[in-house]
Order: sequence, then structure tokens, then C-alpha cells
Amino acid sequence: MGTPNWTWVPFYDRRIMEVEIQHNLGWNLGPEELSHIPDHWLVYPEPEKSLHILLAMFYVVFFVSSMTGNGLVLWIFTTSKALRTASNMFVVNLALFDLIMMTCAPMFIYNAYNQGYTSHLSCQIFAIIGSISGIGAGMTNAAIAYDRYATITSPFDGKVTRTKAMLICVFIWLYILPWTVMPALEVWGRFVPEGFLTTCSFDYLTRTFDNQLFVAVIFVCSYVFPMLAIIYFYSQIVNKVFSHEAALRKQAKKMNVESLRANQNQNSESVELRIAKAAIAICSVFVMAWTPYAVLALIGAFGDQSLLTPNVSMIPAVACKTVGSIDPYIYALSHPRFRLELQKRVPWLAIKEKDVSDTHSVATEQSAAPTATA
Repeated sequence: MGTPNWTWVPFYDRRIMEVEIQHNLGWNLGPEELSHIPDHWLVYPEPEKSLHILLAMFYVVFFVSSMTGNGLVLWIFTTSKALRTASNMFVVNLALFDLIMMTCAPMFIYNAYNQGYTSHLSCQIFAIIGSISGIGAGMTNAAIAYDRYATITSPFDGKVTRTKAMLICVFIWLYILPWTVMPALEVWGRFVPEGFLTTCSFDYLTRTFDNQLFVAVIFVCSYVFPMLAIIYFYSQIVNKVFSHEAALRKQAKKMNVESLRANQNQNSESVELRIAKAAIAICSVFVMAWTPYAVLALIGAFGDQSLLTPNVSMIPAVACKTVGSIDPYIYALSHPRFRLELQKRVPWLAIKEKDVSDTHSVATEQSAAPTATA
């Protein structure tokens, strides 16, 4: 056999195709666009196209799940008169924030298709949506925890009224404004691209005193405050229910009966266990959603920035979008009255929820699980 002719066109073209030039992030952007991107990201190689496609597919799933679940929550809770309670105003508020969060999914998919940063305006819109929905969802979770705490620990005089619930929701929306307006106008902090340059958030990489102070303050106000509130209120609920059940067992022992509950099911899960599971699940959802972003911001502002690679920085974005798409199924679809109303309006879903009386439902909600008082 003779020596292959490497100058022959098919061989030559094949060898050129096999040798791909490795570009860094932002290689195809002009000076104006690069001025909005932290230098930290520009030293990393551009991610493979397959990673962009994979993340885009995730966002399609998140978008469909969120629009379906949160759309059903808003539809049922706002059109059903029986569900227009003070407690459910918080569930509607949470669904609205989650719905707003996923409106940035089409922008992300477009950025992923273009494999990076597209424009400063779209980046600002993306970050504004993330700020509004993220901080709003965290504070609404805290409000839900407070409402359940007030309902279960003081069922007669502690329940939140519709007026009070409305004022709390208004306060949450006002609370969001400074943390959105100031970075957007670059009065304090700013919004910049991150990771693969397909998402945008507040700048946690610039090492100036003003920016580090902004990161510290927003960390406390948007993460620590709602986290402490959620932990406190749900721990009080668990303590209250445990104490109540202990008192019932003690009284039953004195009366020489097995239980004071007329409808006690020996094979069913204890009330304490159901409450504990609900509290742990709700706290875990919030932790899973926003702890990655909190850790990322603290490392970027005060720690070793070399730990923040583009791949690592994409984890928080996926985490919060995941939670935003499952929130309606945790907070609303576990509500028996909501499932009953959904069964009436969309019978082909075959939910098969048993119709219970209002008296039974209220008793169950006040003495059993917080998830029933959403």
C-alpha cells in the first residue's frame, strides 16, 4: 500500500474539522459587552455545546412543570369561592412568584441556543425577574410558616385575617423593591452575567467595599431572615403538636382508654410524625432552593473565587428553578380541598379525592398537618 496523500481534499478537510480551536468565554463579544461581564469568567474555556443543550432541556421541563402546576394553583384558588381564605392568599402569592421566576426560561433557552451572552438588556431583565421571584418566594415561605404557626398554636384567636394576610403580601412586594431597583440602576450593587454567561444575577465577584457590603446585607435580608423565620415557626408547630399529643395520651391513660380520638386509626401514622415530616420537607425545600446561591455569593465576595467555576455556578440556577417548579405540588396539591375542586373541574385527571365535610376538614387541618392549612 502507498503512503496516504494528506493533501488530498477529503483528508485535509477531515483533519481541519478534527482540530477545533478552544475559545474562552466571551471570546466573540465586543468591548461594550465585555464591560458588563466580570473578568473572573473570561479566563475559563467556553463550555461544550452539549452542556448548553442539556441545560436548555432542563429549563423546558421546569417551564412546563411550573406553568402547569402554578397555573392550576392560580386558576383554582382565585376562582373557587371556598378557597378564598386568608391562608390561601399566601399560596397564591407563592405560585405567582414561581410563575414569574419561570418567565426567564425562554430567555435562558435562547441564550443557550446562542451559547452565551446575548445582550445587556436581556441580562438585566433576567436578573430582575430572578431577584423579584427569588426574594419574594423566600419571604412568602416565611409568611406561610407564620400563618400555620398562628393557626395551629392559637386556633381560636391567632388565625390570620384576610386583611392581615393582604397587608403581609403587600409588605413582601414592597420588601423586594430595594433589592431589585438598586442593582438594576447600579445605585448599590449591579446585575451581571454568571457561569456560562447564559444566566444573570447580582455581582458577587467584585472585591470592593461597597459591593461586599451589598452581598452581606442582601444575604442577611433575603436568606437569613426568612430561613430563621421558617425554622422558628415550624419548630414551634412541632413542639406544640408533640405537647398536645403527649397531653392526650396522658389523659387517656388516666381514663384507662387507648385513645381520646374517636376516629383513631391504629395503623395510621402518628400526628407527630406527619407534622415533623411536613416541617422537615418545607424547610428542606427552601434550603435546597437558595442555600447554593447563598454559599456561592459568600465565596465570591469573601472566599476563594477559584472554587467558582462556570460549571459550579450553574448549580444554584438549576436548584432554584427546580424548587420553583415543584412548589405548587408541595404547597397546594397536598391540600385536600384544592384536590377536590380540581377533581370537579378537571375530572379526566382521575384524582379521586374523597369529599369530606367542612367540620372534618377543619379539625384535621388544625390538629394534624400544616400542609392541610395551606
